[in-house]
Amino acid sequence: MKQPKFNSEQIAELLKNEHVIKCSKTITYSKEFKVLAVKQYAEGMTASQIFREAGFDLRLIGKYVPKNSLNLWRRTFEAKGEVGLRSEERGTTKGSQKGRPRIKALNDADRIKRLEIEVAYLKAKNDFLVKLRAQRKS
Repeated sequence: MKQPKFNSEQIAELLKNEHVIKCSKTITYSKEFKVLAVKQYAEGMTASQIFREAGFDLRLIGKYVPKNSLNLWRRTFEAKGEVGLRSEERGTTKGSQKGRPRIKALNDADRIKRLEIEVAYLKAKNDFLVKLRAQRKS
């Protein structure tokens, strides 16, 4: 999906809307608008209707943005409730971490444990490669 790129005039126009917090390449909507939109969608309104009634020009934001945004907000609402839509952090809940844990943040005991696991993995990998080479030579 291609991100819309707004010029300075379009950004100024979007920022006039009470439901927009920030705007650059993407629009950051207020938490209240997200909750309201999900509830209105559940009552049977279409995504386009909700955004038009909220004062958005669909030609400016893109005709697929309302539906895509509402799908994302609905999934978040179903998984985490209203609190999920009001969360400050995008895509995470407080205290959650994405990706591999950082080694720098570990204390010495945890770092040693992690390194021991890594050494065991590498030894097993080397043993496997030795066996594989032996089979190829046979």
